[in-house]
Amino acid sequence: MKLLPTRKFLTGVLATATLGIAAPSSAVPADGVRVYDKVCRYCHETGVGPVLKGRQLPPEYVQRVVRLGNRAMPSFRATEIDDANLAEVAKLIASSTAGAPLGR
Repeated sequence: MKLLPTRKFLTGVLATATLGIAAPSSAVPADGVRVYDKVCRYCHETGVGPVLKGRQLPPEYVQRVVRLGNRAMPSFRATEIDDANLAEVAKLIASSTAGAPLGR
């Protein structure tokens, strides 16, 4: 059966709309996990810095240490980790379980 151009267009719009609805809910945690993997994991999962996962650190504390630094921990400017991603990483760390993959 041959689809009419209008039907093809509507099918494409519906498929795009469906993908658009599903993407934000899965994208938000992925951004926090991606930032953690790219910026935090190297030190905090190799013994260079303290273990973060499973300590129930308050998100506000994590955000403050990231912005201001603490001892050997460097500070990270908003141009390096934006506020939205930092908030997501802080929530993931606060709710993490020791030894488990972050956000899973």
